[in-house]
Amino acid sequence: MNGAEFLISALEFSGVDTCFANPGTSEMHFVAALDGSTSMRGILGLFEGVVTGAADGYGRMLDRPAATLLHLGPGLANANSSLHNAKRALSPVVNVVGDHARNHLELDAPLTSDVEGAARPFSNWVRTSSRSEALLSDAAEAVTVALRGNVSTLVLPADVSWTELEEVPSNWPCVGTVPRPRVDQGSVEAAARALIEAGPRGLILMGGRTMRAEAVEFADRIGAATGARVCSDTFLPRVERGAGRHNVGTVPYPLALSQELFSRYDTVVLVGTKPPVAFFAYPNSRSEISSPGTRFVDLCPSSPFAHDSLSAVYDALPEKLRHQDHESRRVAMVAEHAVPDRPSGSITREKLAAFLGSAIPENSIIVDESITTGSGFYSATTGALPHDWLSATGGAIGWALPVATGAAIACPERKVVCLESDGSGAYMPQALWTQAREGSDVVTLIFANQRYQILRDEMANVGVSKIGERAANLLDIGSPSIDWVAVARGFGVAARRVETMDDLGKAFDQAISTSGPALIEVLV
Repeated sequence: MNGAEFLISALEFSGVDTCFANPGTSEMHFVAALDGSTSMRGILGLFEGVVTGAADGYGRMLDRPAATLLHLGPGLANANSSLHNAKRALSPVVNVVGDHARNHLELDAPLTSDVEGAARPFSNWVRTSSRSEALLSDAAEAVTVALRGNVSTLVLPADVSWTELEEVPSNWPCVGTVPRPRVDQGSVEAAARALIEAGPRGLILMGGRTMRAEAVEFADRIGAATGARVCSDTFLPRVERGAGRHNVGTVPYPLALSQELFSRYDTVVLVGTKPPVAFFAYPNSRSEISSPGTRFVDLCPSSPFAHDSLSAVYDALPEKLRHQDHESRRVAMVAEHAVPDRPSGSITREKLAAFLGSAIPENSIIVDESITTGSGFYSATTGALPHDWLSATGGAIGWALPVATGAAIACPERKVVCLESDGSGAYMPQALWTQAREGSDVVTLIFANQRYQILRDEMANVGVSKIGERAANLLDIGSPSIDWVAVARGFGVAARRVETMDDLGKAFDQAISTSGPALIEVLV
C-alpha cells in the first residue's frame, strides 16, 4: 500500500466518502488509488473554484466534510475564493493539495510555490504530511478539525503519495464527530438576565450554522416571553424556513438601514455570531452597525445544536414570563403557507419575487446569488413551501453554481434551485459541466440584466455621483451579451431563454418535473 492508497483508506475510515477533484501530475497516485477504494466517490470539476465551492455546498447540507483534490499552489490559488466563502460559511471541508516531491522542491521547478503560505489565509488548519506513515493521524486530525465547521488543508508531497509503506499501522486513531457544544450555564444566565432587563430594547441576533428550525423556534419563544426581537445576520450559510416554520427577519444590507435597525436596541444576545459590521467601509460613515454603548452577550458558538443553549435560556426565565399568554405573538411569528397568484406579462423584479413565493418546491434547496435582481426574493418566499435557503457568506462572487452542485450531490433526493445573476455566473460556469456529468438535480435561473448592477449601486454608496463612459465600461457586460443558453448547452445542460413571466412559469414547471440539470435565462 502506498501513501495515496493509505490516505484514501484513512479518509474513508474517518467518514469521508466524496472527493471533488481537479488533479495534476503530482496527484496521479491519489487518482489511481481511487480504483481500489471501497467507497470514495471521485467527482471532477473543470476549475478548482468549482471543486472547493462544491465541497462548501456539500458541507453546508450534511454538516460533514467532503475531500477536495487540488494541484500544487496555482491550483490552490484558483480554489481560494471558494475556500474563503467556505471558511466564512463554517463549512466542513478537507482540502487535499498535492505538492512536488520534497527533493524536487529545492530545484525551483516552474510550478514550485509556497503551498502552505497560500493556504493559511483561507484555512483554519494547515499541515504538510512529512511521511506516508503519518497520513493516518494527519487525515484523522484534518477531519476532526473540519467537523467543527472548519476548512482543513492537508498538503500531500508527491513522494509521500507514491512511497510504499513498509508496515501499515494497525492502531487507527479515533476521529471526532460533529461536536455538540457544552451549554455554558454562566452565559445562559447572563443572556436571560440581559433580555429581561432590556425588554423591547433587547435583540437576539442569530448567525452561522444556528439557523435551524428548532433553534429559531426557541429564540422566538424567548423573544415572546421577554419582549425582545429575533433577527439574523444578513447572509447565512443555511436557513431552514418556509411555511410552518418560525420567521426571522435579516439585518438589512444597506448600512443606513441596518444602523437604523440597531439604534432601537441597547442589548444584543449573540447566538453563533459576532457584533455586526458593514460589508465595506464608506466615507464619513461608521463601520459598526450597532450603536455606541450597545451591550453584547455571547451566548454560544455557531453550531447546528444552538437550540440546546436557547432552550436553556428559556428555562432560565422566571416562570411568570414563561407562562404569560404570549401565544398570539408566537403564532404570528410562524409563517403561514401563502401561494400568491403567479404574475404574467413582462418580467420585473417584483413579479419574480412573487413567482418564487408560489413556485418553490417543497423540501427544495435554494441557493441565492441573485444580488440586485433578487433584493426582494427572501421576504417574498417567507410563506413558500418548507425549504432550505443558502446565501453568500464571504462575499467572493461566483459561488452559487458550484455550491448548488455540491448541495445536489449531498442531497440527491432534493431539488436544488439556483438563483444566479449573469455577472456572478460568468465566474464559474464550468460547474454546469459537472452537473451534467453527475446528473445533478439543479434548476438554475440566470437573471440577465447585462451589467454589474451591484457595483453601480456601490458607486453611489462611496460618494461617486456620476459614472462616465470609461467607468461604465467596467460595470456593464452587455457588449457583447453572454448567450447563457449557448453556454449551458455547450456544457451539456438543457437550457432556454424567457422574456415573459408566462414563459418563465412554463419553463420552470417543466424543469422541476424533469430530473437532471436545467438552466433558464431570464431577461430582466
